[in-house]
Amino acid sequence: MYSALEAIGVVFGVLGVLLTIRQSVWCWPAGLVNVSLFALVFFHARLYGSSALQLVYVALSLYGWHQWLHGGEGDGRLAVSRTSAAWAAGLGLGGVAFALALGLLLAYRTNAALPFWDAGTTAFSLAAQWMTTRKWLENWLVWMAVDVVYVGMYVSQRLYATAGLYAVFLALAVLGFREWRRSLGAAASVSA
Repeated sequence: MYSALEAIGVVFGVLGVLLTIRQSVWCWPAGLVNVSLFALVFFHARLYGSSALQLVYVALSLYGWHQWLHGGEGDGRLAVSRTSAAWAAGLGLGGVAFALALGLLLAYRTNAALPFWDAGTTAFSLAAQWMTTRKWLENWLVWMAVDVVYVGMYVSQRLYATAGLYAVFLALAVLGFREWRRSLGAAASVSA
């Protein structure tokens, strides 16, 4: 049963990222299906941080959906922009602190398979997802780093389809960064 949910989740995960690259607001509903399925898959695999992360993604997906539609100038669509230095520093420091706290909790209070790796990817995935809801270009760089770790983590837990999905996500993050950077550059040349 969980392998079927994993396979369906993979399809919706790839679809969601492809739609994100294209800046389509439909990335959010596709993402909602993906994260709901993976919450179950990860819980079954005892990757509790990753499982809980999927539930947070549900809330962030709803927020991102609204922001992409109404978070821009004059309550309009949100455009790609850069992450401010203050936000980058805050997300980085918050990510490290949250990863350490969650890692300790998972290590000492659960039978988590990879407590600190799971916690670190959880913390920085949250940072990247927040950045995505705001359409900050640098979200793709954070996703690239996190996806590299996820691939190794999921292979170690024999979640091969999921590891393959995150390898695809890594390639798509590279493509997403290029496309969003191009979009940001085009917007800058129009306003100049």
